[in-house]
Amino acid sequence: MGFTPTELFICSLCHGTAARTWLLYFVSSRATFYNTSDGLGTPTGACGYLEYGRTINYAKVTGVSSALYRGGLGCGACYQVRCKLPSLCTTSGVTVVVTDYGEGDRTDFILSNRGYTGMARAGAVNKLVSYGVVPVEYQRVSCQYPGNNIKVKVLESSRFPDYLALTFLYVGGKNDITDVQVWQPHSHQWTGMRRSYGAVWDLPNPPTGPITIRIYVTGSAGNEWVKLNGVIPRRWRVGAAYDTGLQLS
Repeated sequence: MGFTPTELFICSLCHGTAARTWLLYFVSSRATFYNTSDGLGTPTGACGYLEYGRTINYAKVTGVSSALYRGGLGCGACYQVRCKLPSLCTTSGVTVVVTDYGEGDRTDFILSNRGYTGMARAGAVNKLVSYGVVPVEYQRVSCQYPGNNIKVKVLESSRFPDYLALTFLYVGGKNDITDVQVWQPHSHQWTGMRRSYGAVWDLPNPPTGPITIRIYVTGSAGNEWVKLNGVIPRRWRVGAAYDTGLQLS
């Protein structure tokens, strides 16, 4: 896009009401962490990712403040987070995926245990954990999912054939999905899906399949509609994830 790493580019989209901020430099903040019984992420995050939110990126995931959550638009974004305690932390920090919303003590990140300890130098994990809250700096970076196409996950709250709720997994690059529409073959028009919450989109009385959808993608792949022909089969299954054959870099 022609910007240097020290520049800030703010893009207010005219499409819908979405607005997004690209962070192309490091921003100072604070981070803390949460624990789960297995040390992984939580499947109950506000983004609605369920099991994907527990294990994606080797469980290096995070909840973020409202400024980064952006009403759910920030779900799935990746950030490089670097602890500013050089005796305890590496210079590269850790890359985490946003799967949840959470406000802490003047923090922008509530990291999973693996995300938080991923910032530590060898032998310094326990000392870093004892701090609880640490100063950090962060920037948005591309999500990298080698070999993984974007998948459309039909969520467990769906009810075939009357109600369809879905989310998108493995959205690479620095990309946001800001709108989702379903093709109605009988009326020959597109119908918008509702952002129910987080990264969850839903639609009552979806058309009979195969269902064609299109997504409005903004980010490193450009700002454009991407059509996914017949990606959801006629007899779609609750809990199934369907491969789109699409990768965004």
